[in-house]
Amino acid sequence: MAEEAGTDADEACAWAERLGWAFGLIAEVPAARGAALVHLAEAQKKVTDARARFNEMWRVTRTLVADEYREPAFLQARQRYQQAQGRSLPDGVWGRPVDGDLAAWPGLPYVLLFLEWEARYPLEWTHHAKAWGTKQSLIQEVARARQEEVIKAKLTDLVEIVVHRAYRCKDREYVRVARAADSADLRGRLGRAADSDSPWARCHAGYVLWLLDRPDLPNTRHVWQTWVAGEAAALM
Repeated sequence: MAEEAGTDADEACAWAERLGWAFGLIAEVPAARGAALVHLAEAQKKVTDARARFNEMWRVTRTLVADEYREPAFLQARQRYQQAQGRSLPDGVWGRPVDGDLAAWPGLPYVLLFLEWEARYPLEWTHHAKAWGTKQSLIQEVARARQEEVIKAKLTDLVEIVVHRAYRCKDREYVRVARAADSADLRGRLGRAADSDSPWARCHAGYVLWLLDRPDLPNTRHVWQTWVAGEAAALM
């Protein structure tokens, strides 16, 4: 047990060493976000350079040796590419825990960080690390995670942020999160958003609340479009 705890602590430290700087991306102070964006740009350049070197070594070794996957130069280039990816975004949040337990995974805070960055500062996220497929898969993953209180609180915050803004690509996936983190607190926040002066909040929050009361109704594009059409008709 002590050995396992030590392993978890070591892994958490490794994540912090690679991506701890990324929490600056969600800082309220613009200067802190700016510094984190500079760090991100440098990290992404290292990924690009390492990928180019890896591709070059792959082209060279596959023509010179029978099995490039045994060639030390190729393996070293691949390792450096993977290391660079682990220190950047969105690459650094790819991959999942081996045992499938996302709630206990030291990488979870960085997955939530990536989603919170997109939720709070969507323009910066889009300009510097746009990855709609990654956003979608991460939302689906956190919705399937064990809903411990800390995770549930963060997911509740994310749903509240998202329903208050204009719809963005893959935002509909947050219905999964709302269903997973359903609580009186979440419903209270959604209810206030649905009664607000913002037409976006009224539409989005109303839709999520409507689906929370209908757990068997699929969250399909057709259902969403039908809801939006009904809301528009009600305003005419």
